[in-house]
Amino acid sequence: MVDIPKELTHTGHHPRMAVVWSVLSAEIERFAAGTGATLRILDVGGGSGGFAVPLAELGHDVTVVEPSANALASLRQRAADAGVTDRVRAVQADADELPDVAEPGTADLVLCHSVLEMVDYPDIALDALRRVCAPGGGVSILVANRIAAVLGKALAGNFPAALDLLTHVDGVIAARDTIKRRFETATLTALVGGSGLVTEQVHGVGVVGDLLPAAAAKGEAGTDALREFELATAARVPFRDMATHIHLLARKPMR
Repeated sequence: MVDIPKELTHTGHHPRMAVVWSVLSAEIERFAAGTGATLRILDVGGGSGGFAVPLAELGHDVTVVEPSANALASLRQRAADAGVTDRVRAVQADADELPDVAEPGTADLVLCHSVLEMVDYPDIALDALRRVCAPGGGVSILVANRIAAVLGKALAGNFPAALDLLTHVDGVIAARDTIKRRFETATLTALVGGSGLVTEQVHGVGVVGDLLPAAAAKGEAGTDALREFELATAARVPFRDMATHIHLLARKPMR
Protein backbone atom coordinates (compact mmCIF):
# COMPACT_ATOMS: atom_id res chain seq x y z
CA MET A 1 0.00 0.00 0.00
CA VAL A 2 1.23 3.50 -0.77
CA ASP A 3 2.02 6.30 1.63
CA ILE A 4 -0.93 8.52 2.46
CA PRO A 5 -0.63 12.23 1.60
CA LYS A 6 -0.18 14.33 4.71
CA GLU A 7 -3.43 16.16 3.95
CA LEU A 8 -5.26 12.89 4.66
CA THR A 9 -3.61 11.90 7.94
CA HIS A 10 -4.88 14.59 10.31
CA THR A 11 -6.74 13.60 13.45
CA GLY A 12 -10.15 13.96 11.79
CA HIS A 13 -9.61 10.67 10.00
CA HIS A 14 -10.10 7.49 12.00
CA PRO A 15 -7.06 5.16 11.74
CA ARG A 16 -9.15 2.41 10.16
CA MET A 17 -9.90 4.70 7.21
CA ALA A 18 -6.18 4.78 6.46
CA VAL A 19 -6.81 1.64 4.41
CA VAL A 20 -9.31 3.38 2.16
CA TRP A 21 -7.18 6.51 1.84
CA SER A 22 -4.15 4.43 0.92
CA VAL A 23 -6.06 2.71 -1.89
CA LEU A 24 -7.45 6.03 -3.15
CA SER A 25 -4.01 7.62 -3.00
CA ALA A 26 -2.59 4.82 -5.14
CA GLU A 27 -5.43 5.23 -7.63
CA ILE A 28 -4.77 8.96 -7.86
CA GLU A 29 -1.05 8.31 -8.41
CA ARG A 30 -1.89 5.76 -11.11
CA PHE A 31 -4.11 8.25 -12.90
CA ALA A 32 -1.77 11.20 -12.64
CA ALA A 33 1.36 9.16 -13.46
CA GLY A 34 3.62 12.06 -12.56
CA THR A 35 1.67 14.60 -14.64
CA GLY A 36 -0.32 16.10 -11.76
CA ALA A 37 -3.53 15.65 -13.74
CA THR A 38 -6.81 16.59 -12.04
CA LEU A 39 -9.31 13.80 -11.50
CA ARG A 40 -13.06 14.13 -12.02
CA ILE A 41 -14.42 12.37 -8.93
CA LEU A 42 -18.04 11.42 -8.26
CA ASP A 43 -18.90 10.69 -4.62
CA VAL A 44 -22.26 8.90 -4.44
CA GLY A 45 -23.84 9.21 -1.01
CA GLY A 46 -20.93 11.43 0.00
CA GLY A 47 -22.75 13.05 2.91
CA SER A 48 -21.06 16.08 4.44
CA GLY A 49 -17.82 15.63 2.50
CA GLY A 50 -15.60 13.44 4.66
CA PHE A 51 -13.93 12.18 1.50
CA ALA A 52 -14.90 14.89 -0.98
CA VAL A 53 -13.32 17.87 0.76
CA PRO A 54 -9.90 16.28 1.42
CA LEU A 55 -9.82 15.10 -2.20
CA ALA A 56 -10.67 18.61 -3.36
CA GLU A 57 -7.88 19.90 -1.12
CA LEU A 58 -5.53 17.70 -3.15
CA GLY A 59 -6.65 19.60 -6.25
CA HIS A 60 -9.33 17.35 -7.72
CA ASP A 61 -12.86 18.22 -8.88
CA VAL A 62 -15.48 16.38 -6.82
CA THR A 63 -19.24 16.09 -7.33
CA VAL A 64 -21.17 14.80 -4.32
CA VAL A 65 -24.53 13.16 -4.98
CA GLU A 66 -26.43 12.99 -1.69
CA PRO A 67 -30.16 12.87 -0.82
CA SER A 68 -29.91 14.75 2.49
CA ALA A 69 -30.25 18.54 2.28
CA ASN A 70 -28.72 18.88 5.76
CA ALA A 71 -25.67 16.85 4.76
CA LEU A 72 -25.20 18.95 1.64
CA ALA A 73 -25.42 22.13 3.70
CA SER A 74 -22.64 20.78 5.93
CA LEU A 75 -20.66 19.83 2.83
CA ARG A 76 -20.87 23.36 1.45
CA GLN A 77 -19.76 24.81 4.77
CA ARG A 78 -16.87 22.36 5.06
CA ALA A 79 -15.78 23.12 1.51
CA ALA A 80 -15.94 26.86 2.22
CA ASP A 81 -13.91 26.48 5.40
CA ALA A 82 -11.28 24.52 3.46
CA GLY A 83 -11.22 27.04 0.62
CA VAL A 84 -12.26 24.53 -2.05
CA THR A 85 -15.78 25.69 -2.92
CA ASP A 86 -14.78 25.98 -6.58
CA ARG A 87 -13.78 22.30 -6.68
CA VAL A 88 -16.80 20.77 -4.88
CA ARG A 89 -20.23 20.47 -6.50
CA ALA A 90 -23.25 19.37 -4.46
CA VAL A 91 -26.19 17.56 -6.08
CA GLN A 92 -29.26 16.50 -4.11
CA ALA A 93 -30.35 13.13 -5.45
CA ASP A 94 -30.68 9.48 -4.50
CA ALA A 95 -28.28 6.84 -5.78
CA ASP A 96 -30.94 5.46 -8.12
CA GLU A 97 -31.21 8.91 -9.74
CA LEU A 98 -27.54 8.88 -10.70
CA PRO A 99 -28.15 8.47 -14.45
CA ASP A 100 -30.23 11.67 -14.36
CA VAL A 101 -27.57 13.84 -12.69
CA ALA A 102 -24.26 12.53 -14.05
CA GLU A 103 -23.09 12.16 -17.63
CA PRO A 104 -22.14 8.62 -18.71
CA GLY A 105 -18.44 7.85 -18.86
CA THR A 106 -17.27 11.10 -17.26
CA ALA A 107 -15.92 10.15 -13.80
CA ASP A 108 -12.28 9.10 -13.46
CA LEU A 109 -12.99 7.83 -9.94
CA VAL A 110 -16.35 6.94 -8.39
CA LEU A 111 -16.85 6.57 -4.64
CA CYS A 112 -19.76 4.55 -3.31
CA HIS A 113 -19.27 4.24 0.43
CA SER A 114 -21.95 2.85 2.78
CA VAL A 115 -24.61 3.07 0.08
CA LEU A 116 -25.22 -0.46 -1.22
CA GLU A 117 -26.47 -1.47 2.24
CA MET A 118 -29.32 1.03 1.96
CA VAL A 119 -30.60 0.93 -1.61
CA ASP A 120 -33.44 -1.32 -2.73
CA TYR A 121 -31.57 -2.79 -5.69
CA PRO A 122 -27.78 -2.84 -5.33
CA ASP A 123 -27.36 -4.43 -8.75
CA ILE A 124 -29.10 -1.47 -10.40
CA ALA A 125 -26.98 0.94 -8.36
CA LEU A 126 -23.78 -0.80 -9.47
CA ASP A 127 -24.90 -0.68 -13.09
CA ALA A 128 -25.36 3.09 -12.71
CA LEU A 129 -21.88 3.40 -11.18
CA ARG A 130 -20.39 1.52 -14.10
CA ARG A 131 -22.15 3.74 -16.62
CA VAL A 132 -20.99 7.05 -15.13
CA CYS A 133 -17.41 5.82 -14.71
CA ALA A 134 -15.01 6.57 -17.54
CA PRO A 135 -13.42 3.59 -19.34
CA GLY A 136 -10.40 2.54 -17.31
CA GLY A 137 -11.66 4.48 -14.28
CA GLY A 138 -11.86 3.16 -10.73
CA VAL A 139 -14.86 2.51 -8.49
CA SER A 140 -14.32 2.52 -4.71
CA ILE A 141 -16.96 0.56 -2.80
CA LEU A 142 -17.30 0.33 0.98
CA VAL A 143 -19.93 -1.93 2.57
CA ALA A 144 -20.84 -3.42 5.94
CA ASN A 145 -19.48 -6.91 6.55
CA ARG A 146 -21.82 -9.65 7.74
CA ILE A 147 -19.05 -11.70 9.38
CA ALA A 148 -17.97 -8.82 11.61
CA ALA A 149 -21.57 -8.20 12.68
CA VAL A 150 -22.01 -11.86 13.61
CA LEU A 151 -18.79 -11.91 15.61
CA GLY A 152 -19.66 -8.65 17.35
CA LYS A 153 -23.01 -9.96 18.57
CA ALA A 154 -21.50 -13.31 19.60
CA LEU A 155 -18.65 -11.68 21.55
CA ALA A 156 -21.24 -9.53 23.33
CA GLY A 157 -23.07 -12.71 24.37
CA ASN A 158 -26.09 -12.03 22.16
CA PHE A 159 -26.13 -15.40 20.43
CA PRO A 160 -29.73 -15.24 19.12
CA ALA A 161 -28.93 -12.02 17.28
CA ALA A 162 -25.64 -13.50 16.02
CA LEU A 163 -27.55 -16.48 14.61
CA ASP A 164 -30.10 -14.19 12.97
CA LEU A 165 -27.32 -12.27 11.25
CA LEU A 166 -25.63 -15.50 10.21
CA THR A 167 -28.69 -17.17 8.72
CA HIS A 168 -30.69 -14.29 7.26
CA VAL A 169 -30.30 -14.14 3.50
CA ASP A 170 -29.31 -10.46 3.64
CA GLY A 171 -27.30 -10.65 6.87
CA VAL A 172 -29.66 -8.51 8.93
CA ILE A 173 -31.84 -8.87 12.00
CA ALA A 174 -35.32 -8.91 10.51
CA ALA A 175 -37.56 -5.95 11.41
CA ARG A 176 -34.95 -4.55 13.82
CA ASP A 177 -32.00 -3.59 11.65
CA THR A 178 -31.05 -0.12 10.48
CA ILE A 179 -29.76 -1.28 7.08
CA LYS A 180 -31.17 -3.53 4.37
CA ARG A 181 -28.25 -5.90 3.92
CA ARG A 182 -24.68 -6.80 4.82
CA PHE A 183 -22.16 -8.39 2.52
CA GLU A 184 -19.41 -10.98 2.59
CA THR A 185 -16.36 -10.79 0.34
CA ALA A 186 -17.66 -13.49 -2.02
CA THR A 187 -21.14 -11.99 -2.38
CA LEU A 188 -19.77 -8.50 -2.97
CA THR A 189 -17.26 -9.53 -5.62
CA ALA A 190 -19.93 -11.60 -7.38
CA LEU A 191 -22.31 -8.63 -7.41
CA VAL A 192 -19.60 -6.30 -8.72
CA GLY A 193 -18.61 -8.79 -11.41
CA GLY A 194 -22.22 -9.09 -12.51
CA SER A 195 -22.30 -5.35 -13.16
CA GLY A 196 -19.44 -5.57 -15.66
CA LEU A 197 -16.85 -4.03 -13.35
CA VAL A 198 -13.61 -5.92 -12.64
CA THR A 199 -12.51 -6.31 -9.02
CA GLU A 200 -8.84 -5.42 -8.54
CA GLN A 201 -8.41 -5.12 -4.77
CA VAL A 202 -10.31 -6.17 -1.65
CA HIS A 203 -9.39 -4.94 1.83
CA GLY A 204 -10.87 -5.15 5.29
CA VAL A 205 -11.59 -1.84 6.98
CA GLY A 206 -11.73 -1.85 10.76
CA VAL A 207 -10.15 -5.23 11.51
CA VAL A 208 -9.94 -4.46 15.23
CA GLY A 209 -10.61 -0.73 15.47
CA ASP A 210 -14.27 -1.11 16.39
CA LEU A 211 -13.63 -3.88 18.89
CA LEU A 212 -11.06 -2.05 21.01
CA PRO A 213 -11.81 -0.04 24.15
CA ALA A 214 -11.11 3.65 23.66
CA ALA A 215 -8.05 3.53 25.91
CA ALA A 216 -6.34 0.96 23.68
CA ALA A 217 -5.48 3.53 21.00
CA LYS A 218 -5.10 6.53 23.26
CA GLY A 219 -2.82 9.38 22.22
CA GLU A 220 -0.85 9.92 19.06
CA ALA A 221 1.34 6.86 19.58
CA GLY A 222 -1.67 4.60 20.08
CA THR A 223 -3.42 6.04 17.04
CA ASP A 224 -0.34 5.55 14.88
CA ALA A 225 0.08 1.98 16.10
CA LEU A 226 -3.56 1.18 15.33
CA ARG A 227 -3.23 2.72 11.87
CA GLU A 228 -0.12 0.63 11.19
CA PHE A 229 -1.87 -2.55 12.35
CA GLU A 230 -4.95 -1.88 10.21
CA LEU A 231 -2.79 -1.30 7.14
CA ALA A 232 -0.78 -4.46 7.80
CA THR A 233 -3.82 -6.73 8.19
CA ALA A 234 -6.23 -5.19 5.69
CA ALA A 235 -5.40 -7.53 2.81
CA ARG A 236 -4.50 -10.65 4.82
CA VAL A 237 -6.98 -13.49 5.12
CA PRO A 238 -8.64 -14.19 7.55
CA PHE A 239 -8.25 -10.69 9.03
CA ARG A 240 -9.57 -9.04 5.87
CA ASP A 241 -12.81 -11.00 5.96
CA MET A 242 -13.45 -10.29 9.65
CA ALA A 243 -13.27 -6.50 9.42
CA THR A 244 -16.25 -4.25 10.14
CA HIS A 245 -16.37 -3.13 6.51
CA ILE A 246 -15.20 -4.49 3.19
CA HIS A 247 -13.50 -2.10 0.77
CA LEU A 248 -13.29 -3.05 -2.87
CA LEU A 249 -11.62 -1.24 -5.75
CA ALA A 250 -13.06 -2.18 -9.11
CA ARG A 251 -12.29 -0.95 -12.62
CA LYS A 252 -14.38 -0.32 -15.67
CA PRO A 253 -12.88 -2.12 -18.67
CA MET A 254 -11.53 0.05 -21.46
CA ARG A 255 -13.92 -1.60 -23.91
